[in-house]
Amino acid sequence: MNRVSSVAILALLACLGIGVTYFVQHSSASRIANEQRLIDSRNLLDLLPPDSYDNQPLEKPLTLEDTALANSTVLSGYLASKSGQPCAVLLRSQTLGYAGAIELLIAIDSHGRLVGVKTLKQSETPGLGARIADWPNAWLQLFSGTSRTDPGDNGWALKKDQGQFDQIAGATITSRAVINATHDALRYFDEHRQALLGGASHD
Repeated sequence: MNRVSSVAILALLACLGIGVTYFVQHSSASRIANEQRLIDSRNLLDLLPPDSYDNQPLEKPLTLEDTALANSTVLSGYLASKSGQPCAVLLRSQTLGYAGAIELLIAIDSHGRLVGVKTLKQSETPGLGARIADWPNAWLQLFSGTSRTDPGDNGWALKKDQGQFDQIAGATITSRAVINATHDALRYFDEHRQALLGGASHD
């Protein structure tokens, strides 16, 4: 076999290898994307009891207005419904903690009661403020069942600030940031309740 033939065969094999690699990547891309969507969905929706909704909330994002709040910013929102009736709103909220931005997912039922809070992103101090990322999270569960007015405005603070909530040990700034962002979200829901609950078509 002469040198030209060897080079041609090597080039052909290289092209075949590239073609096979491209085909495999292309054919698996949609499957990988679907699996990632399922992971994202579970990650975001595990705040809600599985039998409390029957639509696909993440496929129907809400149109939000006036999203820069007193202590946080609402980044996006989703509506969960059951049998065509709204049952909860999920708000992605960003606030500033001790070491940087904290992104929260805050679920509020149609009556304005907090279903739960989950940390999506944070860069707080390991072993201290970073504990807000633990899931399930006993400290974040303290907020479940509260509302904009229960407790009242003064109650939405740490006990050391004459409020009603304990803090994460050694993480005062982180704790304040999460409390304020949660209260912001509840206030935002109350002030935009009609638009949020009726602002998306349901499955």
